[in-house]
Amino acid sequence: MGVAVLLAGCGAQAGESEALPEGGFDYQLGEAYPPPEGATIVVRDATAEPEPGIYSVCYVNGFQTQPGELDSWLDAGLVLLDGDGEPVADPGWPDEMLLDTSTDDKRDRIAGILAETVDGCAQAGFDAVEFDNLDSYLRSGGALSVDDNLALAGDLVASAHERGLAAAQKNAAEEAERGRDEAGFDFAVTESCAAWSECSVYTDAYGDDVLDIEYPEDLEEVGTTFEQVCSDPDLPSRTILRDLDLVGPDQADHVHARC
Repeated sequence: MGVAVLLAGCGAQAGESEALPEGGFDYQLGEAYPPPEGATIVVRDATAEPEPGIYSVCYVNGFQTQPGELDSWLDAGLVLLDGDGEPVADPGWPDEMLLDTSTDDKRDRIAGILAETVDGCAQAGFDAVEFDNLDSYLRSGGALSVDDNLALAGDLVASAHERGLAAAQKNAAEEAERGRDEAGFDFAVTESCAAWSECSVYTDAYGDDVLDIEYPEDLEEVGTTFEQVCSDPDLPSRTILRDLDLVGPDQADHVHARC
């Protein structure tokens, strides 16, 4: 299906990948639905099925807990705790707690647990994995470091490559080069890089292999429009406008446009 990572023994070394397929893409974490015309790439949650005949990217929350999964991570002792012993939440997504990436042992155990999810992505027929929240260390109050998270990222990328999947860096523009060179990410998925004037950082590191999702709220906050964004020469060629909740086309709030 689509463009897959070529493993050693199949014509390339593990971790090498061909470029993403040309064409549009869609970001369908809130609801899976038939891709819009012209989409050759679709990102869906690990709990969803890949779209047949489309290069499919599997969303995995690599550095924070998914809603509803906190207890199992707490039982494993892998959630970052504050000075009062309470889980540290992502302020923007308060039902997601930061995973504790601060030691080799904890990183190994986090990677081992997430390897089961990555294995499910491979078995379902996805072509790649997007590992979200590489930048969780910025929300840790100094308890975690970028080196901690990049070390875990390297383990997660290796887990994907071992299963024949490409691996995408998600956000964390300031770490694009290290994500590529040290962790081994093959491409990038970014949100609002045009709104925050970060797109060239990703394209400098990953060339044309960047998927950008813009949101109306962020564009409005910085006083621009999607039409204006589309005229920016630094914009990744695969840029779409989506609604923040990523709902399906049968919902009134659904938004999908491409440059």
